[in-house]
Amino acid sequence: MSENWLKQPLFIQSFAPSSLVHVSNLTDSPKIFLIDDTTVRTQDTNQSYWEITSDDYLAYISNYVVGLGPWKDTIVPVAKNYLLEPTDLVARAHAHNLQVHPYTYRNENQFLHFDFHQDPYAEFDFWINTMGVDGLFTDFAGSVHKYQELKSPHPKDATANSLLVKIAQLIAAYEGH
Repeated sequence: MSENWLKQPLFIQSFAPSSLVHVSNLTDSPKIFLIDDTTVRTQDTNQSYWEITSDDYLAYISNYVVGLGPWKDTIVPVAKNYLLEPTDLVARAHAHNLQVHPYTYRNENQFLHFDFHQDPYAEFDFWINTMGVDGLFTDFAGSVHKYQELKSPHPKDATANSLLVKIAQLIAAYEGH
């Protein structure tokens, strides 16, 4: 959350750990190591899920990334579209000072597990408040933003609103060309 990052917020994400190690020498932008299903090996190093989520590997990769982006069903496994007992991946990542940004949160019913009763806000709430993740990777940023607004104990921030107005003006000016 440095001042420079706030001016141009981004995360560099990759399923290939060696690319994240390489790019760490080129930029100080925060990097997220994406983790696929338990059956999928890493793209570049051919490591198993179990190898890349071991405490030794988390200690190693924490030198290059600020967080992990695991598929959400690897954190809380699913059977017959119902959640099972959570793994300890979030706690272990946090123990290595790594953020956790699971993916992908979608609004369509076919992607919502039955436990959430077709309510994406219930899913967001579970992951943020029960599982303690640090961020959500979504195809529906507007829904997550609306959830944040509904759950925020603070009144709307005038600075944030003025920034949104400026962004809208820039977009309108660009579209006018």
